[in-house]
Amino acid sequence: MVATAQHPIRIFRPQEDHVEQSSRDIWSAVCASVRAALDQGEVSPKLVAGISFDATCSLVALDEKDRPVTVSLDGTPDQNIIVWMDHRAREQADEINRTNHRVLNYVGGKLSPEQEPPKLKWIKENLPETWRRAAKFFDLADYLVYESCKQDVRSLCTVVCKWTYLGHEGDGGSWDESFFQQIDLGDLFVNGRAGERIRPMGTRAGGLTAKAADELDLSEGTPVGVGIIDAHAGGIGSLGMAAEGEEQGVEQIQRTLALIGGTSSCHMAVSPEPRFIPGVWGPYFGAMIPKMWLTEGGRAPPARSLTTSSRTTLTLPNSSETRRRRMGLFTNCSTRKSSS
Repeated sequence: MVATAQHPIRIFRPQEDHVEQSSRDIWSAVCASVRAALDQGEVSPKLVAGISFDATCSLVALDEKDRPVTVSLDGTPDQNIIVWMDHRAREQADEINRTNHRVLNYVGGKLSPEQEPPKLKWIKENLPETWRRAAKFFDLADYLVYESCKQDVRSLCTVVCKWTYLGHEGDGGSWDESFFQQIDLGDLFVNGRAGERIRPMGTRAGGLTAKAADELDLSEGTPVGVGIIDAHAGGIGSLGMAAEGEEQGVEQIQRTLALIGGTSSCHMAVSPEPRFIPGVWGPYFGAMIPKMWLTEGGRAPPARSLTTSSRTTLTLPNSSETRRRRMGLFTNCSTRKSSS
């Protein structure tokens, strides 16, 4: 790792259980962080081989001209993100879970108000003008990819884990639209509001537009990779670390449990066959490791989760040779932010 940088982003809590953000504010912070990292690492934009994003599983609403559409009851236009931890959609989640639809088998038996269908249903029932105006609903990582290259390519990770996309069905996965019809969200798929192209994480979504390249201080056309949820990006790195004397490979990955800590904690494991465990999210096909099933759970305070864990730090060389190689940028958008 040559350099890191961070920039604060705002979070709004207008009332109990409502947590909101601004996509414009987040994009501005991403651009500031990328520019700062390039400057700190003394890296020429020409050396950057690609860029991608990980982010929280928060819901973003844009209109047909890619402008923010409010998700706030007070109508503040720039507050167009329902943050992952927002629990305004408890009743909608309960109503959805009473359907016992088959897609719920692949989310541990029931949806949480933190996942996207309950949030979308809340918007439709409580903010009908927002529902009417919104031309696109994104997971945050997918929004950042779209803002970078203006290609609406959704991540297999985000849609499988948070939208009930069935990654194991058909060629590359499929939606069961009967579920959305049953919960009165069938019009989500009109005019591609939930996206029409879904690709595995890291595959090419497009190239940086001239506008995005200027804002990021990168080269126009720099490849943009399909994004991923923040915890799952950490899970890839954690599962790929073999213990001393252990051979790295598929068997090692299956014996490894990833513990990801942030504003919450997440325990993640993968297997070649699906594991149906009531109350444990998943099994999610291809959502983190290609062609493997992911199960995940946990919401304990991270500090307490780590009290019995050992700590390992991996330091990579920051040599002139490293700097001469073409490199990639991966930007993380977490929820450790300034409050408003």
